[in-house]
Amino acid sequence: MPPKRKATQEPDTLPKKESTKKDTKPFKDCPISKAYRFIEPGPLLLVTTGSLASKTHNIMTLGFHMMMQHESPPLIGITLGPWDASFKALKEKQECVLTVPSTEIAETVIDIGNISSDDLDSPSGKWERFGLEPLPAGKVQAPLVSGPHVMANIECVVEDMSMVKKYNMWVLRVVKAWENPMPDGGTMAHHCGQGVLVGDGLRLDFSHRMDKWQEFLDG
Repeated sequence: MPPKRKATQEPDTLPKKESTKKDTKPFKDCPISKAYRFIEPGPLLLVTTGSLASKTHNIMTLGFHMMMQHESPPLIGITLGPWDASFKALKEKQECVLTVPSTEIAETVIDIGNISSDDLDSPSGKWERFGLEPLPAGKVQAPLVSGPHVMANIECVVEDMSMVKKYNMWVLRVVKAWENPMPDGGTMAHHCGQGVLVGDGLRLDFSHRMDKWQEFLDG
């Protein structure tokens, strides 16, 4: 038998193999259930439904929405499910008003979202509780929300309900819009989930560089 070879010992001075795994710092794993917090941050809205004339007008807070089409006609998508008292009214009346509040009343907007009209004596109970003044709309039965800290009211009718059953997604068509020209322009509160809001900050105007999209810019 040939003699056994002695095991060779690698010297300590040999360089260690570098890991092929890339360093992902400063990133860390994020649950996919929280991904919406990076995409969603649109303005926190109030939604009014029902009828002001019959005193069945309700109001709720909404964080999930998106612009779907600029014009011909303007379309907005909102997520509103049967767990919301406004669901039944929107399905029945097929119209609503989307209200854009400023950060000055953000606390009130959050509080409105904590109360269901089903727990009150009437659908209009939240208006009285929070001292909100409804105004007649121009083209829908649901009221506008009045006040110095309301930036805009957008009257809508239901355009498409095909995604409501599966996704609770309503496609709304804008039929009239109202804006409140605030001296400082107003500051929107953006919904980031978990009760966290972000106010408008730095504004960068690159409208002069939008060569391909001039048709969508104000003249």
